[in-house]
Amino acid sequence: MTAASAPTLQPPAPGTLYVVATPIGHLGDLSPRAAHFLCTCDLVACEDTRVTRTLLAHAGSTRPVISYHDHREEAQSTQLVEKLRAGQSIALVSDAGTPNISDPGFRVVRACRRAGLPVVPVPGPSALLAALCASGLPTNGFLFAGFLPPKSSARKNFLTKYQDFEYTLALYESCHRIDKLADDIVEVLGPARPVALAREVTKKFETFLIGPAAEVRAKLSGDNLRGEFTVLIAPKDFEL
Repeated sequence: MTAASAPTLQPPAPGTLYVVATPIGHLGDLSPRAAHFLCTCDLVACEDTRVTRTLLAHAGSTRPVISYHDHREEAQSTQLVEKLRAGQSIALVSDAGTPNISDPGFRVVRACRRAGLPVVPVPGPSALLAALCASGLPTNGFLFAGFLPPKSSARKNFLTKYQDFEYTLALYESCHRIDKLADDIVEVLGPARPVALAREVTKKFETFLIGPAAEVRAKLSGDNLRGEFTVLIAPKDFEL
């Protein structure tokens, strides 16, 4: 596909939900189109109003915000649909990255589709794609599984199920469990399995740990255990 010339940004359409991707760290990654809708939609629906207000200030937006999150997303989806039906335009954002990708947003979008309301994606930053394209691991296909269960037994079951998967496995993990996940990868998939751990992508302390699983695990300590991680596991026959 070839890039088209940038069209004139139009005002948000009444009764439309805009799914707006926001920076995963570096505020310079906010696209002009994303900033446009953050500044012009009637309402911004977000996870944490404190986080989003910082972003809105960067974009020069003074639009009102309303919070939605996993614990009350079903009820809040109904509220947002009512506002859309009343003719308001809403920009849906998460704290970082693309809503609905291991972040709240699915129920809101589903409710809009069920109600026949238009949903417009405003694409942009994604920790998954940023890490994958810079890792050197295969990108011809991948399976994104988000956050694995917190229990080691469940993680091992997943890794066992996909140990012969022909494409790259992509996961998210928190700093609280990354060492345990790395242990499970070494145990189930073997110490030589090629992996990449991308930490704090686009932020000041962005770090990529790439190599055989056992070597990468050995590098996880101290500051390397902080932040949010994208975990990439190459097919077993891939050579770094």
